[in-house]
Amino acid sequence: QVQLVESGGGLVQPGGSLRLSCAASGMIFSINVLGWYRQAPGKERELVASITSGGSTKYADSVKGRCAISRPNITNVFLQMTSLKLEDTAVYYCNGLRYGVQYWGKGTQVTVSS
Repeated sequence: QVQLVESGGGLVQPGGSLRLSCAASGMIFSINVLGWYRQAPGKERELVASITSGGSTKYADSVKGRCAISRPNITNVFLQMTSLKLEDTAVYYCNGLRYGVQYWGKGTQVTVSS
């Protein structure tokens, strides 16, 4: 089993920045991909960014150039978000993929509002 715990969400004004953190524990070895998804009210959960154990990254078109995902070690993944927009408001979930099994954190709320 893999446990994922997010932190760093909060209320931020449009144009502001936020850094989300995710800490993994448990069977952390061989976690192939770590990533961030988000779900806004009334919408489906969508990929924001992901990073493989080899360092390859993927971003949603809506956040390219505004977000950066990093994975400095096998237990942590970060999402640096800048130039935040109202439409970035959502619950952000950390996701881990290990041997074809997906694991999810409980989520952290990000609210962009003036």
